[in-house]
Amino acid sequence: MKLLRYGNKGTEKPGILDANGAVRDLSAHVRDFAGEAVSLDALDAVRKIDVNSLPVVENPGRIGSCLATVPNFFCVGLNYAKHAEETGAEPPKEPIIFSKASSALSGPFDPVIIPKGSEKSDWEVELGVVIGKTCSYVSEADALDYVAGYCTINDMSERSFQIERGGQWIKGKSAPTFGPVGPYLVTADEVADPQNLNVSLKLNGETVQDSNTNDMIFTVAQIISHMSQFMELQAGDIIATGTPSGVGMGMKPQRFLKPGDTMEITVEGLGTQKQVTQAYVG
Repeated sequence: MKLLRYGNKGTEKPGILDANGAVRDLSAHVRDFAGEAVSLDALDAVRKIDVNSLPVVENPGRIGSCLATVPNFFCVGLNYAKHAEETGAEPPKEPIIFSKASSALSGPFDPVIIPKGSEKSDWEVELGVVIGKTCSYVSEADALDYVAGYCTINDMSERSFQIERGGQWIKGKSAPTFGPVGPYLVTADEVADPQNLNVSLKLNGETVQDSNTNDMIFTVAQIISHMSQFMELQAGDIIATGTPSGVGMGMKPQRFLKPGDTMEITVEGLGTQKQVTQAYVG
């Protein structure tokens, strides 16, 4: 299933794509997509609905984040071999786990606001993983059984906030609009192998990131299993699994976003995002 949320910000409705790519209204059956509403049990209930019996949404308009809210927005750093190489970092021996503020969650086509004082805002295409049931101390072999689905993420980053200002990376990852997610939550049964998905990002029409999840240092299963040894993952948690080479910080000379730039972000089978950057006003 490809699930989505459509409508003006704050009043989105849940929907599903039918076999012809039309949006069908799910609001009579599902209040919204968040938390337990994207648990494996909840998704099984949606799967039993006759999609063709649902009303067609002729003009869905704005597509919002495929999740209304997230209990936790987790990220993995330096998880592609070539990305670690371009930053000059040693490949990590264990997954580098950090958080992004849940308030960064944003729609896949909404503007990205370059934060006040930013000089080094950067892009990161990532495969997103949505947890479907409580997950604690799980094995790598069982880890994918806890996945509700997958989505496209742009893990926006402000490098000076992240690296030069001290403290933890969350400071450079969490500005409002720095977490575009979607357009779809694609259920796990439609993704045959999360370790064989093309990922790409175009900046002003130029492809700057072009890779495959097979370059990940730690697989999705390894990430989930590892995280579950230290914390309890919950239904609706999202994990951004790392970005490939081609970020602005890794370029020579370095290249960062300016107002009016356009990003197009794609993960194979999960949909494409498009954002235009705007300057902070306030």
